[in-house]
Amino acid sequence: MPKAHVIGLGKSGVAAARLLKREGWEVEIADTKTSPGLLKQQQELAVEGITVKLEYSLELNDTEPPKLIVVSPGVPWDIPVLIAAREQGIETIGEMELAWRNLHSTPWVAITGTNGKTTVTSLVGAIFQTAGLNAPTCGNIGHAACEIAVEQSHRSLDWIIAELSSYQIESSNSVAPKIGIWTTLTPDHLARHKTVENYYNIKAQLLRGSEMQIFNGDDPYLRKMGETDWKDAYWTSIKGKDYLINGKGFYINDGWVVETQHSASVSEDQAIMPISALRMVGEHNLQNLLLAIAAARLAGIEKQAIHQAISEFPGVPHRLEHIRTYEGIDFINDSKATNYDAAEVGLAAVKSPVILIAGGAAKAGDDKPWIGKIKEKAAAVLLIGDAASLFAKRFEEEGYSNYEDVGTMQKAVPRGLELAKQHDASVVLLSPACASFDQYANFEVRGDDFRKWCLEL
Repeated sequence: MPKAHVIGLGKSGVAAARLLKREGWEVEIADTKTSPGLLKQQQELAVEGITVKLEYSLELNDTEPPKLIVVSPGVPWDIPVLIAAREQGIETIGEMELAWRNLHSTPWVAITGTNGKTTVTSLVGAIFQTAGLNAPTCGNIGHAACEIAVEQSHRSLDWIIAELSSYQIESSNSVAPKIGIWTTLTPDHLARHKTVENYYNIKAQLLRGSEMQIFNGDDPYLRKMGETDWKDAYWTSIKGKDYLINGKGFYINDGWVVETQHSASVSEDQAIMPISALRMVGEHNLQNLLLAIAAARLAGIEKQAIHQAISEFPGVPHRLEHIRTYEGIDFINDSKATNYDAAEVGLAAVKSPVILIAGGAAKAGDDKPWIGKIKEKAAAVLLIGDAASLFAKRFEEEGYSNYEDVGTMQKAVPRGLELAKQHDASVVLLSPACASFDQYANFEVRGDDFRKWCLEL
């Protein structure tokens, strides 16, 4: 029986291990950590015949190295053991690649980009499901992709809607979607990818493999690259038809989403739905809406199903999510804003003046536009987590002094209420501009903590 080794005992890793087991591999799965939860999982998987090694890192000097290594999404692609494995000719793939090999007979919509991926994936999933299609969402949202592969023998799938990070694309060479969507591109994950060009090229790999491509034409970087790299793509713009690079795509005109088909033989525009049906705030969400509608139309979905799905769509948890209104002040959870660009978008989307809660594990990137938006809209900023001293220093350098280091979410929320009353601000916004790993397991846990303290006011 050939031996497969899975790195990482998260949801994706466990699903990959189960899929490999079903395919007849001898499977071991390892994690560098241990905890009561992982120990419980170890026992459950042992019953299924899967070996779990905790507090363990793969070494290739074993007498019998694995024939296949599967990597969970959070594991860097360039750690020494993976480089060594590839040099030794051991096949090394990501969990998404393993899922693709099992599910490639179903058409995929794959969504990538720096910001906006989760919202677009959620919108696409909602439209396809409203149209009566069996189209589960997976990747960084919904199920792990391998979970769908494990369960799909029970039912037929019409489409798969997958959100893919640069990490997942990097480790998934053969993923070739029917429809590829690229939302935005701004510098992110540079600690891992080193340059914006590397980051762009990894994401471009997914789009090059896609049968049809859809791009956000309002993103400056994508627009610049589009004029040379993506001549046959569909483009979207909230600014109108003149902004579609090659004249085909989706735009907003007079409060309506309009589809234009432009070729040598035909040029016609048709109104799809009014933008007033969308409940989410902010220009960026209109861009997300256009990308999702483009995917639905390319998949042959009727206008009526699109309009219904968008009208009923509640929004995405942790992305400008309205938690409550208390004493006339809106408390909004934007915990998913884990970089400067996303946090700038969050600030731009809400009414000013705003009391901002920011901080966490800082990321590399250009913070100047974000700080500019703070100076324009924030009556005060409450700093939490490891980034507090760095942000305080940067605020001073940029001439903004209305900030306080409060340390924790528990202190930030009630203080936010006090300051909102003092400054007549209508919004307390958690939009951290940081990863969460200094204080929380992930951005969802951070957003849930914000919700908890808001509801206790």
